[in-house]
Amino acid sequence: MKKLLIPIFSVAVLVSCGTSKVSNNTSKSTAPVVTVAKGDKAFLAAYKTITADDLKKNLYVIASDEMGGRDTGSPGQKKAGEYMINYYKTLGISFPKALGSYYQKVPADFMKKRGGGNLPDSENILAFIEGSEKPNEIVVVSAHYDHVGTKNGVVYNGADDDGSGTVGVMEIAKAFQSAKKAGNGPKRSILFLHVTGEEHGLFGSEYYTDNPVFPLANTVVDLNIDMIGRDDPENRGKQYVYVIGSEMLSSELKVINEAANKRTNNLELNYRYDDPNDSERLYYRSDHYNFAKNNIPVAFFFDGIHEDYHKPTDKPDKIDYSLLEKRTQLVFATAWEIANRAERIVVDKKQ
Repeated sequence: MKKLLIPIFSVAVLVSCGTSKVSNNTSKSTAPVVTVAKGDKAFLAAYKTITADDLKKNLYVIASDEMGGRDTGSPGQKKAGEYMINYYKTLGISFPKALGSYYQKVPADFMKKRGGGNLPDSENILAFIEGSEKPNEIVVVSAHYDHVGTKNGVVYNGADDDGSGTVGVMEIAKAFQSAKKAGNGPKRSILFLHVTGEEHGLFGSEYYTDNPVFPLANTVVDLNIDMIGRDDPENRGKQYVYVIGSEMLSSELKVINEAANKRTNNLELNYRYDDPNDSERLYYRSDHYNFAKNNIPVAFFFDGIHEDYHKPTDKPDKIDYSLLEKRTQLVFATAWEIANRAERIVVDKKQ
């Protein structure tokens, strides 16, 4: 996740610092009944393919010293990207036809104009499963795969930030593909979007939304995953996840996410940072924001600021893989409902 570099003065914290399970206003929504349920065999079969062991296997590669900290445009980041693409090829998941490959180039000039200094060209990586009934409506599941590189010979592995989100997206893609192979593919199309340049300024997601492969008007939602493998001091040992932005633009998205959570792992959904005016400004600090500013509903899944954030000690052996599995399953369950429900979720609020 991008560091907050600009000091924020005189900003009041407008929400409680406590955790909350399911909000009290869920019943007020007019959203259709969520269809994800433990008795849904197609959903459950796909859901069970998301495992701690597979997340761990992939993360130990993505966050290895061999990747050199995955700085934007670096050889190590490119090597991580090649691993991800080979993973998708093995699963039989292709890229958007309009793109012609898994790569969307993010030019150095684009990043330089936005404060990216002398960063080299880099790439977003896109994998795609076409919907069976509403292929032109796109559900985006995103995470950034860059980190901060190597400093003074020390590798910053970025296992949580955002190796955890990267492998989470990969597992969610596997789950949807397993459902498709069983004849239960999503009704809407799913774009698995791995963006670059997040740590330097959300460059990859900005480039995508400025140059979308699919029209933004057809983009239903962005479910963004940035750090879901650890816990923060306030929630040590708890089964929780922070959710940010889920009711900023749609009255339905938060309801869908909460219902999916209740019917799966029932994590504590913590809304402490779910306020654009919060002093940490987390709503603005990850890639979902470039979708939100284009009036696309978003939900940002996050584990909090822990002691290894942006330090070389953010290593894969410190990840809570059981909790990573549950959080990944929650994002999948939410995406499954949005992809398969009869009506597209509403956009009835403004940024």
